[in-house]
Amino acid sequence: MELLTGEYRNTLDEKGRILFPSKLRTELFKDSEKNVLIVTQSFDRCLWLYTVDEWKTLSSKIMETASPFNKQNRLVLRSLIAPAQEIELDKAGRLSVPQSLRDYAGLSKDCVILGINKYMELWDADTYAKYLEENDDSIKDAAEALSTISL
Repeated sequence: MELLTGEYRNTLDEKGRILFPSKLRTELFKDSEKNVLIVTQSFDRCLWLYTVDEWKTLSSKIMETASPFNKQNRLVLRSLIAPAQEIELDKAGRLSVPQSLRDYAGLSKDCVILGINKYMELWDADTYAKYLEENDDSIKDAAEALSTISL
């Protein structure tokens, strides 16, 4: 699979469907019989979207290391693994986002889809703009922490 990158803006319709960018659809599903994504809550009031294979890899790693007897582990399992849902894109290339996940991410009409290499994020456009503004200094600090990477 090629890198999934880019920022795409689309609208959520009244039925909770969003047209998934054709560039991402082409890359994600070129070798797949079904156009399915796993959609779950993230930790920043957006949604994470994974291919089935990437989700299996991530969720398996989490489940191998997480113990239901550990309070912090249970928090991650309940907030990331439990709400995950398998959603098939319709013939028009739309992703129907379940109400519970729309509510969690505060999705309204205008949305942003971010391609972040092996997964994607779905944000409410206003929430994403506010997130970027509130985290401007943190983003610069995080980038500075990567200064050991050489090109």
